[in-house]
Amino acid sequence: MKVGVFTPLFFSLSVDEILDKLAELGVEMVEIGTGNYPGNAHCDIDELLANERVLREYHDKFADRKIQISGLSCQGNPLHPDAEFAKSNHVTWRKTVQLAEKLGVEVVTFFSGCPGDSEGSKYPNWVVCPWPQDFLDILEWQWNEKVIPYWKEEAKFAKSHHIEKIALEMHPGMVVYNPETLLKLRAAAGDTIGANFDPSHLFWQGIDPVAAIRKLAGVIYHVHAKDTYIDPINCSVNGVLDTKHYGSVTQRSWNFRTVGYGHDYKTWKDIVSALRGIGYDYVLSIEHEDIIASPDEGLKKAIKFLREVVFTEEPPGGMWWA
Repeated sequence: MKVGVFTPLFFSLSVDEILDKLAELGVEMVEIGTGNYPGNAHCDIDELLANERVLREYHDKFADRKIQISGLSCQGNPLHPDAEFAKSNHVTWRKTVQLAEKLGVEVVTFFSGCPGDSEGSKYPNWVVCPWPQDFLDILEWQWNEKVIPYWKEEAKFAKSHHIEKIALEMHPGMVVYNPETLLKLRAAAGDTIGANFDPSHLFWQGIDPVAAIRKLAGVIYHVHAKDTYIDPINCSVNGVLDTKHYGSVTQRSWNFRTVGYGHDYKTWKDIVSALRGIGYDYVLSIEHEDIIASPDEGLKKAIKFLREVVFTEEPPGGMWWA
């Protein structure tokens, strides 16, 4: 298992600058944003698709530093009821699949998206309650009319470009937000659909990441290393559904933290052990979204922390004692 970094946190640096920085830190993998919500600060996708020379030079930047691209990331909402926004996100998604094929990257990370509640909607509608009946009617319409048809087609598109791993991040606000909804979509659209497993979004929903990993055995294609701190006082009063701005750190029920500042070594060792137990041996891609820590310091602390919990040097040794 290798420690990697999701690069948008260094949006102000060039590709060369960020790769030099990460190589110096001993990072072996990077996840690159190609557009939509992560931005495209380190990937001019149109130029890379149009110019083979530029594509080769881009590829060589990583190879020369012995850094592998773990995944191309274009998290967005291709099911948004705003047709222009949805189209833009969809186009970026498809270009990302095409670029992954050209670069030899096996994984594309994305969101499932979330539609509105009808054809006349202006905004997405994330349903989290079964009553009144309206909500169940909305869910049925979303899944049957929008979500499943879209992802059946996109799974075929990805396979046509030799991409077998679409890693959807289980993210509240999207129709796929927990193991159950991920598996529901996989059952409908095929095994190209898998998980970009991010514990931070599970922690605050009250999901045990270890239990989720076991449930998703064989389905996890990529992993984010991001932590969440649950504020015991605020959460005990207001619960976990919190719409206050991320900047309101002391008022929120939970906050994203750099790895180790939400949960301890034992928790993360359990997560890594569970991943290893199901045969996952790819990347822990650090996604640093900690408002309390600077990008540099937060990243360095995350790297140091993860090196204490991951198995990086040798494969499992088997039962040599029996």
